[in-house]
Amino acid sequence: MQTMSVQIQDNYVTKFMSYVNNHSDNISITKDKNLELDPYFYERQKQLQQDIEDIDSGKTEMISNEDFWNDIDNFTLALQKW
Repeated sequence: MQTMSVQIQDNYVTKFMSYVNNHSDNISITKDKNLELDPYFYERQKQLQQDIEDIDSGKTEMISNEDFWNDIDNFTLALQKW
């Protein structure tokens, strides 16, 4: 069995579901909770994995927590001076 993602135009859902019901021996539909909560879940997951690999390999450098918050503080101070 293969798993696929299918996008269906709103005005075709009823006809599509009718087709699925008529062929239910060969097709099963389940809702993916991850996609219900975030339509880009799998793209984000893939990017996060790539980011982790880039950091582990040294391709990308991760700044320290201290440097991050210093940058935020400096940015906030600059905004307050405006």
